[in-house]
Amino acid sequence: MALGPRLDLRQSQSLVMTPQLQQAIKLLALSNLEIEAFIAEEVDRNPLLEAEREGADASSDPRDDSDWGDGDDSDGGELGESQPTADQLIAADHGPEADDTLDADYAAETFHHDSAADGGPGLDGGLRLDGSTGSFDEEGPDFEGFAAAGISLHTHLMQQAGAALADADLIIAGHIIAQIDEAGYVTVPLADIAQQLGVPVDTCAAVLAEIQRFDPTGVGARSLGECIALQAQEADRYDPAMARLLDNLDLLALGRLPQLKRICGVDDEDLADMIRELRSYDPKPGLRFGGEPAQSLTPDIFVSARKGGWAVEINSASLPRLLVNRSYYTELLTSSADKKSRAWLNDCLTSANWLIRTLDQRQRTILKVATELVRQQDGFFRHGVSQLRPLTLRQIADVIGMHESTVSRVTSNKYLACDRGVFELKYFFTSSIAATDGGDAISAEAVKSALRALIQAEDPKAILSDDTLVELLKTQGFDLARRTVAKYREAMGIGSSVQRRRQKALGG
Repeated sequence: MALGPRLDLRQSQSLVMTPQLQQAIKLLALSNLEIEAFIAEEVDRNPLLEAEREGADASSDPRDDSDWGDGDDSDGGELGESQPTADQLIAADHGPEADDTLDADYAAETFHHDSAADGGPGLDGGLRLDGSTGSFDEEGPDFEGFAAAGISLHTHLMQQAGAALADADLIIAGHIIAQIDEAGYVTVPLADIAQQLGVPVDTCAAVLAEIQRFDPTGVGARSLGECIALQAQEADRYDPAMARLLDNLDLLALGRLPQLKRICGVDDEDLADMIRELRSYDPKPGLRFGGEPAQSLTPDIFVSARKGGWAVEINSASLPRLLVNRSYYTELLTSSADKKSRAWLNDCLTSANWLIRTLDQRQRTILKVATELVRQQDGFFRHGVSQLRPLTLRQIADVIGMHESTVSRVTSNKYLACDRGVFELKYFFTSSIAATDGGDAISAEAVKSALRALIQAEDPKAILSDDTLVELLKTQGFDLARRTVAKYREAMGIGSSVQRRRQKALGG
């Protein structure tokens, strides 16, 4: 066989993801707030893109030849008895005429410029989240009314230190305060702080004692017992019996009340009074302060009742209207003589058009998935968690003709607002539990709801064991093993029957 170079022709097939497709997949998994940040970056990078907030009348702007995020159509679909109208993005059924999805054709040149906030009585489809009432309903969450956090705990302590200390003590206080966590506890041994600063430990201890007099009471403690002791001293309730009780909090946690009575030298009435006193103190005083404003949860999808069915629409309130300024493009193109500038402008135009198509398709895909999810979980929206059906990503994907991974991306970091509250889309996908009567399977969330109700209603003198809970759940149609009941109970943060009995004995 001859040794030497030669040329061979071979044919092969491979699946290659273009940068545009990778971008489309990435955008699908982002929430509305993340999309807003992405759009801001693209507008800064691409001179042909412009972002306008809701309310700007850009439809008559001669510069604009393409837009996304605020069109004439309504980004909503209706389920139930009402008939779908021509301007609905997704009809009640999923036939061959349904819109393409993100795992379909991106080359189409015709796009509806839909927006969730255009027509109808309001942005939220009747959920009254537009600020006119400022609240979800009379009992629901107020997205605009979350309390803004004040100054941080560290700032609050440093202000007090500046007023109470000076010179070297103030410097030491600054180092100690820097080691206080958000709950108000000193997280580093004083010996380490003293060694770092090159001062005696007694000096650090004296400064810490001064910090422990600051507001909030209990801040600067090195243990739970010390934190409660500081608050008891402030309330003038720190006597020898209370001191011994605080030294034996582990016995209190175990419910060993007879042993505690002997150690503290008190009777049943006095011990009960001391325990009630302990419960009035704050074990994490630092949590009253926050360094950052509370972040409101912005839903991506609104669901509201309409004529016996459900209206589903995208929340576009946080998304700007994205425009391509073709007048500016024409002006720059005619004034550019070199090929590089013209090629760069063409790349900017292609990128802008692609981004608008991708964002438009993202909205359609999210709405399509959400519409089918609402259809599948109709019982939940009508009757609550007890009617939540077992549901998987594959079930949704099979109905709407998408890949399971696409549905997974759509339901990541997305929240749905309805009259029952705000829920992550992942919440509606739960495992199934067999029914005792052989009927339809029941969702795990429905089981947890029933289990929580049983435990909340139990008699303090007759705490229900896991075996008893299994029997009671069977009478309600839930066929579970004891280990499954224990797993669900622990997942909800509910203690065992022994732990609950101790809590009841302690008056909790």
